Amino acid sequence: MIPRAPDEDAAYREAYGIVLSSRVRLARNLRGLPFPDRAPPDVRADVRRRVQAAARAALPIQEELADAPPLRRQMLFEDHLISRHLLDDRPEAALCLNEARTQAVMINEEDHLRIQVLRPGLALREAWADANALDDALEAQLDYAFSSSLGYLTSCPTNVGTGMRASAMMHLPGLVLQNEMEPIANGLGKIGLTVRGRWGEGTAALGHMFQVSNQLTLGLAEERILADLEEIVKEIAEHERNARERLKRERKIFVEDLAARARGLLAAARLMTAQEALERLSEVRLGIALGLVKGIAMRQVDRLLLEVQPAHLQTAAGRLMGGEERDAARAGQLRAELGRRPPAATEKRTT
Repeated sequence: MIPRAPDEDAAYREAYGIVLSSRVRLARNLRGLPFPDRAPPDVRADVRRRVQAAARAALPIQEELADAPPLRRQMLFEDHLISRHLLDDRPEAALCLNEARTQAVMINEEDHLRIQVLRPGLALREAWADANALDDALEAQLDYAFSSSLGYLTSCPTNVGTGMRASAMMHLPGLVLQNEMEPIANGLGKIGLTVRGRWGEGTAALGHMFQVSNQLTLGLAEERILADLEEIVKEIAEHERNARERLKRERKIFVEDLAARARGLLAAARLMTAQEALERLSEVRLGIALGLVKGIAMRQVDRLLLEVQPAHLQTAAGRLMGGEERDAARAGQLRAELGRRPPAATEKRTT
């Protein structure tokens, strides 16, 4: 008897099924210079040159964003490499990246520089270690604006202190479908944490994706912020697991129907907006997690969650598209990948 191949997707589902990624961002400014929104062009240009020079060894990929095409900026935003502020044509804005695209510095955003580190899964402490090492390397060449009583000085008062925002991206369809997400979000707000949408502040939680992050930076050590956030993220993940199990146990037909309808639409639709694609892929992802959807890997769904975004879609096609053309191209890609039906359980192999 030929042994069955191990489920290669099982380890992926276990590691990234609920917590997709962790991020640590550090806001820093240069001593004696006005913040970017108040700085004249020559000051912003000087900041850009100085930060790029300091970052070049660790972050060799450097892009000027001020004159970058909107599609390029949108692509970087969809990849979570720049913030919403840099979607606009901001003077003297730039981005420095490492080869793996896991470490970055945004220049002339709200602050002179914002250091950002991304890690897959729940890895807040590892992301902090990377961010701290990069921060030390930059600080050896740059004179940061720092107060002995307040800490790092930032353009937004809520970032004063450590200047650190740590967050975890979580897929929480169980809590949403069980109507438990809103009270959890309200409760987190009372203990200094916040819940935002997929792309941060002011964005919707499309595809049941939420960012859970700290709000307080003043008067707390980075290690304490990270420890508290990690504990809460683990608690939320446990609540999500419980909600999923209750869905499967108490509302199995409902969740089976939800996942089956989502798969059917993705496999057959001729037009599909980005929002609908995210929602339907999220429902299929839930079905995979509960063992109700076969023949599709969660890793594949996660790739599609990125590739169906407008900028990724147009970049892959090599041209700009109108709204309906994008919807048709997106539907075509989803049909090509998800339209093939898995073999029936009773199907016999031919020799």
